[in-house]
Amino acid sequence: MARKIILASHGAFSSGILSSLQLICGGDTSITALDCYMEETFDLTKEVREIMKAHAADDLIVVTDLFGGSVNNEFLHYIHCPNFYLVAGLNLPFLIGLTTRINNVNTTSVIIQEALEEAKASIQFCNETVKKELAEEEF
Repeated sequence: MARKIILASHGAFSSGILSSLQLICGGDTSITALDCYMEETFDLTKEVREIMKAHAADDLIVVTDLFGGSVNNEFLHYIHCPNFYLVAGLNLPFLIGLTTRINNVNTTSVIIQEALEEAKASIQFCNETVKKELAEEEF
């Protein structure tokens, strides 16, 4: 069973962050972007239904931009489908961690949890981090 990743966001955020990810990690055909609401005729329900149908035989990881947003909420309808994993809070550190583990033998849930923990640790208020490091150096 192949692992596939869909990045889904309001506007062009998902294709933009995919571009950054590809610059850092190289191209990966298992990752695609869904930019939502870029046209007036965009039908989120239809797009999500087609994605779910196309990836029914895959381990599908969907990463959305915003928990509780319309994009995330539409994918939530499929949360009970087998081999479907939904993560909200699209960010580059998480994607790097996820893609570098994508071919790992661990379960998909474990891979996601590891990438989440790593990403959370990478979020820093740099002013405070530097201040703390300088204070520790003075001892």
